[in-house]
Amino acid sequence: MREWSLTPSPSFSLTVRLELKNRAGALAEVTRAIAEVGGNLGQISLIERNLKTVKRELQIDASSTEHAEQIVRAIKALKDVQVLHVSDRTFDLHRGGKIHIQNRIAITSSADLAMAYTPGVGRICKAIEEAPEKVFSLTIKGNSVAIVTDGSAVLGLGNLGPEAALPVMEGKAMLFKQFADIDAFPICLATQETEEIIQTVKNIIPAFGGVNLEDIAAPRCFEIERRLQEELDVPIFHDDQHGTAIVTMAALINSLKLVDKEMTKIKVVINGAGAAGIAIARLLQQAQCENIILCDSRGIISKGRADLNEEKRAFAVAQEGSLADALVGADVFIGVSAPGILTPEMVKTMAAQPIVFAMANPIPEVQPELIQDIAAVVATGRSDYPNQINNVLAFPGVFRGALDCRAIAFTTDMYLQAAKAIAGLVPPSVLDREHIIPSVFDPRVVPTVAAAVQQAAREAGVARI
Repeated sequence: MREWSLTPSPSFSLTVRLELKNRAGALAEVTRAIAEVGGNLGQISLIERNLKTVKRELQIDASSTEHAEQIVRAIKALKDVQVLHVSDRTFDLHRGGKIHIQNRIAITSSADLAMAYTPGVGRICKAIEEAPEKVFSLTIKGNSVAIVTDGSAVLGLGNLGPEAALPVMEGKAMLFKQFADIDAFPICLATQETEEIIQTVKNIIPAFGGVNLEDIAAPRCFEIERRLQEELDVPIFHDDQHGTAIVTMAALINSLKLVDKEMTKIKVVINGAGAAGIAIARLLQQAQCENIILCDSRGIISKGRADLNEEKRAFAVAQEGSLADALVGADVFIGVSAPGILTPEMVKTMAAQPIVFAMANPIPEVQPELIQDIAAVVATGRSDYPNQINNVLAFPGVFRGALDCRAIAFTTDMYLQAAKAIAGLVPPSVLDREHIIPSVFDPRVVPTVAAAVQQAAREAGVARI
């Protein structure tokens, strides 16, 4: 396999500045060299031109760091081409951080200063002391979320620590602001002790209307979320669990419409029994799906196993065996596990019109092209295939709804209603095997999800307003 055989992606994008001879065909030679090694050419800008030379800047997508280096070598090998500068566009985007704090009002006079700060601010402090609930309307608390991580499970990269987790938390804060106009702040903790994390979040909560737990490894994440929700009066959301579960459920609701099957009658196999797998299983139960088999690296989560934690034991079944054994006759496979563990042969043993969600990133449990003629619907976690299961469809709207009704907690039904709202944005006229969920850029997503979450919160009695 050639190292550039994977699809080029903007995440490995280069900016290359060149000086070429000012002659016909010079640029064509460069573009041909890029294409021959599998690069994907984007924008081309003219920087400077004179009678002898032309300076241009090219944006090029590669499939990996090694592939990017190969592309640069291919350009440098060309006669009459001088490479002036090469930079990694992803690193360029992150330099100096991706977010900053900006004032909502301008301080342009002594009167502004007297109201925004001392002495006028003292009146606001006293008002909150006398009526603590006013903190939601008189400060940022009503629109702020703490994004909390210990860096123990960063993306699919493992235990990288809090500093290495910060770029992800910054990105999360950007998405909160971009899609839901929520002010979210990265809180990266220099501890991976459960009690210390819980106490730290409790200590900082006066400034936040909600908490988004992120990239905290299982099973510790379950205890942290449960305890914080019990001991605090703001909603606690673990995106790796509930965000993934909500969007997966939305995709499944619409997939079942395509194959004319009912949620209550299907057999679902989930491979991966960590944070996401357990949350998906719980949400399936909330939707009245009872025939669920969880698998981990040792096979089926069976009652005879002695190595199960509390969360896994809740889903243990009588059946024993491997993932292949579990899949026989299954209607749905949901993978939140590892690349390449699902084979086309396994999919062939599933029930008619099987649904396969292979969501391991960046390499799914099975490459979609290998089962496109076997499975009725295929979804992944990748943006370069149809049906990307992307948490951005869920968490901005979920928090927008929770903050707007000042919810004191999240409930499983709030998650289910969010999933149904997302699914409902794909009408029957456009629903097909390659379009089971809306785009993350669909402007209807956040307000629709927020409205569904608010309604469910009020029905559950967890909304303050």
